[in-house]
Amino acid sequence: MQFQIKHNDKSSNARSGVIITDHGKIHTPVFMPVGTAGTVKAIHNKDLLEQVKAEIILGNTYHLYLRPGLEILKKAGGIHKFNAWDKPILTDSGGYQVYSLAHRRKMNEDGVVFQSHIDGSRHMFSPEGVMDIQRIIGGDIIMAFDECTPYPCEYNYAESSMHLTHRWLKRCCEHFDNSEGHYGYNQTLFPIVQGSVYKDLRKQSAEFVASCNREGNAIGGLSVGEPADIMYEMTELVCSFLPKDKPRYLMGVGTPVNILESIAHGIDMFDCVMPTRNARNGMIFTSEGILNMRNKKWEDDFSAIDSAGYTFADTMYSKGYLRHLFISNEILASIIATMHNLGFYIWLVDQAREQIKNGTFSSWKNKMVGKLSKRL
Repeated sequence: MQFQIKHNDKSSNARSGVIITDHGKIHTPVFMPVGTAGTVKAIHNKDLLEQVKAEIILGNTYHLYLRPGLEILKKAGGIHKFNAWDKPILTDSGGYQVYSLAHRRKMNEDGVVFQSHIDGSRHMFSPEGVMDIQRIIGGDIIMAFDECTPYPCEYNYAESSMHLTHRWLKRCCEHFDNSEGHYGYNQTLFPIVQGSVYKDLRKQSAEFVASCNREGNAIGGLSVGEPADIMYEMTELVCSFLPKDKPRYLMGVGTPVNILESIAHGIDMFDCVMPTRNARNGMIFTSEGILNMRNKKWEDDFSAIDSAGYTFADTMYSKGYLRHLFISNEILASIIATMHNLGFYIWLVDQAREQIKNGTFSSWKNKMVGKLSKRL
């Protein structure tokens, strides 16, 4: 994997660039739609490519490991052939799902024993095992196995967890470097910075991750309930210690405002289920603010969903029609809303990239932040 920085903003730490993988280029800053079980919910690959213009999607190691399972994925020739997506794919490590299954798992130095949410069967994730699993799934970028701490958590727990994540990271790197992919293309391992909301731990973790000298780095354990200003503070701190010449991935973030503020601190890559999950519940993100499509005020509004026109869905369908679909529980409501929200998120990072190139990012960002959180 290669990373080339194209432009730096003069009044912030924002930058634009390009990541080059064997499955294609990724222009940064980038938003990566989440395809938990090998599919981005409620949207076809064709529309992801042609309408949303996604350059990379995510797959979830925990879910793909359980279903369809590694045997099927290996027989298929890896995730790209299985789900017919011939562009880059990033797979997470399963660590966040293990974190969210606190009542179903036991953790020790070796790894985590957990129960499947599907049938209650018991499984083991270790650093080495997660590397092997992601080798078989076949993501272009794969994540180190880590423990994601909750918010709030005590300092002693955060410190102990961080050191465990670092010991696991050493094992991940060693096993990854001594193994090979299955499908004839290169895979890249990203370590993950932890440390909860404690500055000294975040600094220590960022320095340790940087010393591992991988092709890219991630920041985990944020957007788990902490106030936004603390998230930005931790992000800015960590970015000051991570290498400037490598992509930085802020995991699981977030709202449109979160993304713009984090770009200003030097983040290059984002993912979040918010645009797709909220779309299915009738929440629409637009360039002027947020719409609740179940609100009666849109019943006779026949204007476009968003005049900026990110995809054909935005100009083809009106607010009134989309509200009708939601009130009628039509499946098409989720499809249109998903296409719109993903199109908006990717339009937003595309605009950020252009503003960085033109030297106007900070003023544009401040103007957009003032609009994006408004409830219309």
